[in-house]
Formats: sequence, C-alpha cells, structure tokens
Amino acid sequence: MRCRVKFLLSTYLWTLLVFIMAKISFMLFCQEEHPFALTDMWQVVWHGLTLDLSTALYFLILPFLLSIISIWYWAKWLTYILRGYFVLIAIAFALAFVADTSLYPFWEFKLDASCLQYLETPTEAMASVSSVYLVWRFLAIAIASIVIYGGYRPLMLHTACCSSRQWLELLVYILTIPLIVIGIRGGLDESTTNIGQVYYSQNQFLNHSAVNPVFSFLSSFEKTASNIVDYDFYTEDTCQQLMADYYTTTSVDTDTLLTTNHPDVIIILMESAGEVFAKGMPRLQQLKQEGINFANCFANSWRTDRGTVCTYSGYPSFPTSSVMKMPNKTRALPGIASSLQQAGYATTYLYGGDINFTNMRSYLIGTGFSQLIWKDDYKDDERNSAQWGVRDDITFKTLLSLIKHPSDKPRFIGYSTLSSHEPWDVPVKKYDDEILNAFYYLDSCIGEFIDQLKQSPQWKNTLVILLPDHSYDYAGANQTQPDRNRIPMVWTGGAIKSSRQINTICNQTDLAATLLAQLGLTHDQFRWSRDILSRSYQHPLAMHTYRNGFSVTDSTGFMAYDFDVNRIVADKSTDSQRLERIGKAILQATTKDLKELGK
Repeated sequence: MRCRVKFLLSTYLWTLLVFIMAKISFMLFCQEEHPFALTDMWQVVWHGLTLDLSTALYFLILPFLLSIISIWYWAKWLTYILRGYFVLIAIAFALAFVADTSLYPFWEFKLDASCLQYLETPTEAMASVSSVYLVWRFLAIAIASIVIYGGYRPLMLHTACCSSRQWLELLVYILTIPLIVIGIRGGLDESTTNIGQVYYSQNQFLNHSAVNPVFSFLSSFEKTASNIVDYDFYTEDTCQQLMADYYTTTSVDTDTLLTTNHPDVIIILMESAGEVFAKGMPRLQQLKQEGINFANCFANSWRTDRGTVCTYSGYPSFPTSSVMKMPNKTRALPGIASSLQQAGYATTYLYGGDINFTNMRSYLIGTGFSQLIWKDDYKDDERNSAQWGVRDDITFKTLLSLIKHPSDKPRFIGYSTLSSHEPWDVPVKKYDDEILNAFYYLDSCIGEFIDQLKQSPQWKNTLVILLPDHSYDYAGANQTQPDRNRIPMVWTGGAIKSSRQINTICNQTDLAATLLAQLGLTHDQFRWSRDILSRSYQHPLAMHTYRNGFSVTDSTGFMAYDFDVNRIVADKSTDSQRLERIGKAILQATTKDLKELGK
C-alpha cells in the first residue's frame, strides 16, 4: 500500500508544482507590459493555490483507478496506459501554458474556449505573427512537454504492489473517493470551484496570473458562447425599428432629487425582497413615505448573480445565461463603482456570504470595487450565524461602521443582505410563516440601521438606495403574475431634497443611469440603462427574464412569453402582441450585445 500512496501523492504534488511553475513563467514572460514586484509573485501563487489544488485532482482520477486495479493485478499494457496518459496530459498542459502565455498580450484575458474558433481559419490566425514567433512557440511546447513528462515518468507504477490486506486497502480507497470529490468541488460551501475565487487585487494582471489556465479553458465551455442562446426573431433592421427610442443614453432636463452631487452613496441589495413581502416590511413602507419611492420598478431577473449585474452594471438579464459566470464578459462591463471611482469615490462591497459564489469576486473587482468584505473577514461564530454566512444584523453593524469611519473621499458602498433566503434561519419570531418572518427580520435590521444612521453626522450627506436583487414566488405569485417581479426601490438619507413618489415604469437596470445623472456624471457606457427622470425617457417599459421565458410591462399592461411552449402564457395587456414583439426584439439585441461583449 505504501508504494501506491507514494505514487499518488507524488503524482499529485508534481502536477501542483507544474501549475505553480506555469504561473511564474507566465508572469515573467508578460512582465514587460505588466511590471510587478517580487512579492506579487508570491501573492499570485498563494491566492491561486486553491484553484490549482482542485484542478490537480481532476488529473489524479485515472492514476487513482489504476492504483486500485494494482492491488490485485498488473500487466505491461496497464503500464502503457499510464505512460500514454502522462504523455497526453504533459502535451496538453504544455499547449495550455504556452498558448495562455502567448495569447495574453493580445487578448488581455486568460485562455478559454474562444481560441478554438481560430483553428477554423489557421492561415489568418498565423498571419498575425512571424515564422520565428511560431518556431519559438513550438519549441517551447516541445520543451515544456518533455520537462512535464520527465517529472511524471519516474513516479509510475510498473508492477503490482504486493499487499496481504487487499480488502482493507480497497476500503481505504473507497473512503478516499468523497474527499477527492469534495476537493474537486472546492469544499462544502454553496459555491463550487470557479475562477473568481482567486481574484484578490485591483490589478487585473495579478488576478489573471493567479488563474489556472487549464481550469479556465475547460470551464469556459459552459460559460461562453455555447451557453448563449441565439434569439433570431427578426432581421436587423426590423429589430432596430421595434426598439427605436426605447434605450437612450443621454439625459435631457433631468429632474433633480438631491441636495448635493457628491453624497456618500449606499446601495443595499435586499435579498429576494419583492413587493409581495410588503406586509412583512413595515419599516420599508415607512421609508417610502419619508424618502423617494419608485413605485413601479420591476426586477430584471430571478437570481442573485443576474440581479447583481443588472443593478451595478445596468446590464440586462438573459433566460439561460448568467453573465456573472462569464469572466471574459464581465471584464468588459461598465459599473457604477468604476464610474464613481473615476469621480474620486472610495468603493467598498460588503457581503456576509461567500464572495466566490457564482464568480462574484471577479465581477465586483472588475467593475470597480476596490475593497471587498465578506464572511471570511468575520469571526467563526459570526461566520456560522446563518446557513449562508454572516447574519444581516451583524453585517448591518459593519455597514454602519464603514459609513462612520473617517474618509477624505466620498464613499460608495454596495451591500448585499442574505438572511431573507432559504432556509429562512433568522433569530426572530414575528410570523408563523417562516418566509414572511425572514423578511420581517430583514426589515427590522434596515429600520435599526436607518435609525442609527440618522443620529450620526454622516446622515446629512448620505444617499441610501434600497432595492432587491430579485423577487420570489410567494402566496401564488409566479412568473405569470404582473406583481411577481415588482420590487421596491427607495431612496432615502439626508441628501434627499424632499419626499415624493415616482410612478414611472422602470427596471432595476435603470438605477445606474438615473443615479449617475443625479450625480452629474455621464452614463453613455451603460447602453441598457435609462435615466427615468430625463425628458428623453419617453417609452416607459420593464423587461424581465426568467428560466426560458420573459415578461414585459408597460402602460398597456403585462405579458409573459415562455420559450418551452413558444407562446404567450400570460396576457394581461390591451396590446400583448406588441409587447411580445418588443420583448423578442430586446432579447435579440441584448443577446447579440452579450456575444460581442469582451471581444
């Protein structure tokens, strides 16, 4: 048994060392355009280690299975299988490392499946580089393959390792399988292994250096164009005609809501808190009366990863694609944080859960948040205070301390709550209905936070914006119901001129343009966000996507369309056919934009 354990452990550690050496080589090769300090090399290796550890386990599966066979039997042909496997992965690793290092100066993002499209036209691809360049790359692949295989060759099992306790050894192997699965998955948390977990810096080159190119390539197959459904309903001209004047990026005679255009800005993204939970949120209803209530705001999507992008990037949602899970796309998105950062704001994001979930870390860093605070920044008892992480009452205290902390810059803080989520584990009991009770708890946290903020000197110059990431099916409300995706959007704080209600129909994506216009900043880069207080906003409309369907709301009513059945499934509009056409045109145009994003 000892020889098999030694074989597997040595194989795993060599694979891990290969990944680390590839990172260092990548950094050294690209340092001319991306200078870095020696300490950065250590940081890259350290932060990228979790992804390397998981990825290395994938390539241990075949040796692991052959080791089990060797308990009873070994033959020369099994040696050939193992040798061939090591030759294959040595070449594959070498190709990935050299391609990643060579393409990065051109692409400025890590190796992914999009490189395969260039194999269809190799002549054009090679026309961009010289023959000498290609020769050196082929030589590098050959040398790297030999070095990698040379490390594996001495480790191979050549004969069966004798054991007098085969069944006991087999049991040990069986018990090891769950550990390998957990390692590949990246742990027992809700988030699985993903590229975003290694992001740690505002310097994107350092983040990219920490990413394992082999994992990046393999994972990209489910997160790039292959996962973007084509919606080709109309010709390009017809599509543009249907959408004419619906999305404008210029503010004209915008109504002014604030007393200053440099307030501290806090966006509180309330987990799942749609208007269907108004009964359980009395303090939020009070804030609607005290502040500015956008009474006809609708969520763009039904998931947190999608709703977060819609809110902070003003970018639309899609029925089957999650933009946040596509690092090659999110790197090209605009962000409220990056716009405010350029205007002199300090930017922070607070979340009590796992910030690696659905690639959130890479999205937040890439769109301008310079400081991230998440569950690993809390004590063990706080970190485990709820199923999803740190309870809302604890993180609200963190939010308050962030606002009160002295700063020589105006602050922009994004904050996602988490307790109003299954399994609804909150420390209060107001309602027997556990779902409504969870939203009452969130509401009480909001109320206490606002009360305390009002007593501070920071209140006068603060704008607090409350809205959900999405809504939730509750009390019969589903995607065929008009109010299922109606969400509260409330602006409060001392920076508000006066209380009022705005009844204009809008989406959460419109927050970006509306807010930036209020701050006197341009928002041209937010192509799918509209300043709803501008005179140019002449066609109020809300678009929502859900799993394989979409809904549209305007002054004529509500319509929902389902692609599983290819028909309207909810018709509560006086002009549903027009809404269907507009919805399809928007989906076609936004999907085209997504496919082009990042190229």
